Amino acid sequence: MSTFSRLVRACHPEPTAAVTGLAAALAASVDASPWKVGAAFLSGQLSVGWSNDWVDAERDTAVGRADKPVVQGLPVPTVRAAALTALLACVPLSLLMGAWAGAAHLVAVASAWLYNARLKSTVLSFAPYALSFGLVPSVVTLGLPGQPAAPWWATAAGALLGVGAHGANVLPDLEDDLATGVRGLPHRLGRRATSALAGLALVTATVLLAVGPGTSVLGTVAVGLAVAVFGAGLSVGARPGSRAPFLAVIVVAAVDVGLLLLRGASLA
Repeated sequence: MSTFSRLVRACHPEPTAAVTGLAAALAASVDASPWKVGAAFLSGQLSVGWSNDWVDAERDTAVGRADKPVVQGLPVPTVRAAALTALLACVPLSLLMGAWAGAAHLVAVASAWLYNARLKSTVLSFAPYALSFGLVPSVVTLGLPGQPAAPWWATAAGALLGVGAHGANVLPDLEDDLATGVRGLPHRLGRRATSALAGLALVTATVLLAVGPGTSVLGTVAVGLAVAVFGAGLSVGARPGSRAPFLAVIVVAAVDVGLLLLRGASLA
């Protein structure tokens, strides 16, 4: 693989694209500029993804993470330079959304960097996810005329979505993390309890998104689907080695993201 290809993999392209796409689509739903929001979020997510592989390079090498570009030969100084460059670009791109929207986004990015640098190995590992995801709706709405903050139900749902995302993100690497001394909240709780906590957070987010802006048939269906998937995942997940809880968390998270986008017009 070329250096460029390895850099693309090191930025964690799937979550980078998912978060950037969500923010841009949310901006479009409230008649904000999806291009400004998308550019700001893309630079921020790139910086977060690259900083993660930079900070984790020694641990990933120690456990032989062959899927990691730094283990495959991508120089750590290259990843560090990419992370810092993206972070520098994130400042003006964020402020193009407006002073308050830009400030909120930079707080969210700083929170994610703090997770990478320190908090991922503490009992507060969920906090940066909750803060950063909880700020997403307001980052979008603060750029609108009048600079309104997002309603409470959207902020709370975003924070809960972040808690669920934290659980889903950590579950596949739980054992490798433990082997290198990483002991965030999911590592202390264990796989099954983390799956349950992540799913419960996401189901609660579904309820908030369904009833916060007013009840609807669609919201009721979404809540029913989330509860059914979560319940089935935990039930099947009782079997040793089952991936059902993890997959259930991913499905409920997808339901929440879709519902958030459909509720976008109610944010402003």
